[in-house]
Amino acid sequence: MIWGSSVTSSSNSREKLLNSVEKCVDEALEGLVRSNVGLALLQGHRVVLRSDLESIKGKVALLSGGGSGHEPAHAGYIGVGMLSGAVAGAVFASPPPGSVLAAILTLWKGGASGVLLIVKNYTGDRLNFGIAVEQARLQGVQVDMVIVADDCAFTQPSKAGRRGLCGTVFIHKIAGALAEKGCPLDEIVARVNEATKNIGTLGVSLSPCSVPGCLPSFQLPPGEMELGLELILKVRSLRLHECVFKRVFVWFKYTGDKVVLCVNNLGGLSCLEIAVVSKVAVHCLEERGVQVVRVMAGSFMTSLEMAGMSLSLMKVDEEMLRLFDAKTTAPAWPNLSTSSVSGRNMFIKPEEKLAAASDNYNEGSLSSVIRLVLESVSKILLQHQEELNALDRAAGDGDCGSTHALLANAVQEWLHTSRIPGNLGRLLADLALLVQQSMGGSSGALYCIFLSAAAPHLMQSSDGAAWAKALHAGTEAMKRYGGAEPGDRTMPLAYLLQKADLGAESTRNLTARAGRASYIASEHLTQPDPGAVAVAAILKAILNALKA
Repeated sequence: MIWGSSVTSSSNSREKLLNSVEKCVDEALEGLVRSNVGLALLQGHRVVLRSDLESIKGKVALLSGGGSGHEPAHAGYIGVGMLSGAVAGAVFASPPPGSVLAAILTLWKGGASGVLLIVKNYTGDRLNFGIAVEQARLQGVQVDMVIVADDCAFTQPSKAGRRGLCGTVFIHKIAGALAEKGCPLDEIVARVNEATKNIGTLGVSLSPCSVPGCLPSFQLPPGEMELGLELILKVRSLRLHECVFKRVFVWFKYTGDKVVLCVNNLGGLSCLEIAVVSKVAVHCLEERGVQVVRVMAGSFMTSLEMAGMSLSLMKVDEEMLRLFDAKTTAPAWPNLSTSSVSGRNMFIKPEEKLAAASDNYNEGSLSSVIRLVLESVSKILLQHQEELNALDRAAGDGDCGSTHALLANAVQEWLHTSRIPGNLGRLLADLALLVQQSMGGSSGALYCIFLSAAAPHLMQSSDGAAWAKALHAGTEAMKRYGGAEPGDRTMPLAYLLQKADLGAESTRNLTARAGRASYIASEHLTQPDPGAVAVAAILKAILNALKA
């Protein structure tokens, strides 16, 4: 397997995970078909068809296609309720008319009552699909073609008209639902042509893409973005969505209407970024009085690895929305809710926070002793803050001491504002909640787990047997959730309970097999584990306070 572009002389080339530049389209189509039993290849052509062609007998078959590199378009939209087939060209190149004709004839001879071609408005696609349409008509095929031109990039389009972009996917869905209902060809053409008038798309890119074996198609200076094909803008923040939507609104007056929104990843953005864009897009539309009834967010019509996105809007009425919601088996179509996005409450109120046991119970005979112990622990942790941070810098992110200091300060504040329960089980439950709320990191989680698991065993009794059960339960819980065992150099609490200082010092020579330090070579870990040192300091402080 070749990992990398065949163009290696320029730092601007893009690495790609391909076996062969020449065979990548064929292998991609085969990969799609092999992983989806509802699809099949038309032998000798770059054509993907439904594997159940007998199911379209008596119905209109839908055929689309175009250059490869826009996956999952178009073959990903083949299935019941969407396309019957798709014809693929080379990367960013229109498919040959011979393959388009072969697909038309296969569908027609399979029993389709007619064949509708859904074509994006590019000159090459119009010509090559048009040739196939005329040749098919010569053979008596009932065939027609609709053109999708949804690009809003230009305020004054050229004679070639607006390009066909991701809004084409809307048309696949609407036409597919109509065909599945058994509508005749002329009705589907009329309904689809009307739908195209209510669709608009605008794209934004932060970086170019590169055809396998070639250099990037264009260059953008750092800090700039391309809006459509016309404007180069400085990248500041998603406030640029204002520019995007103003362009869309030049073509369509959506205020007061219901729309379907498609947030399309052009290939190189993370899911995180697409989610942020979706949030901004819905907010922008709702601010303008638009009711967003459906949102589809993800990769629907890409441009290889281009870092960018496109926003598509389709104005819908109730009938159009029913067609959009109709079921489909197309593998690339998202599983959307049939409830409106706008007008719903996004938030669920959380349950009230757990009340500390000290809010409900009076202090007991042990409360004064417990206060002395906790004051001693807090003091010793604050004294060791810098030492623990220094030890942690060798094996972690250098904040072990600071994290324990947060807990120490929280305990001190708690001692001044809360009643100390005399019941030791309730005390541990209170401390677990305090740790959870004030102390971050793995140490905080482990302390919280230990205290929470130990607490139930001290609710009824605090004799030696109960303490043994509590300590065992807490230690086992830490091992169960943290994955560590004694000897793993990561807060070996059970071992430290026996010999605190010796146990902490012994971690100097242990190999880290759990926790953050496990990612660091053992030869670089020459100091004791900071978490173990912290536990040793806590236990020593408890012992000294009790002796006093």
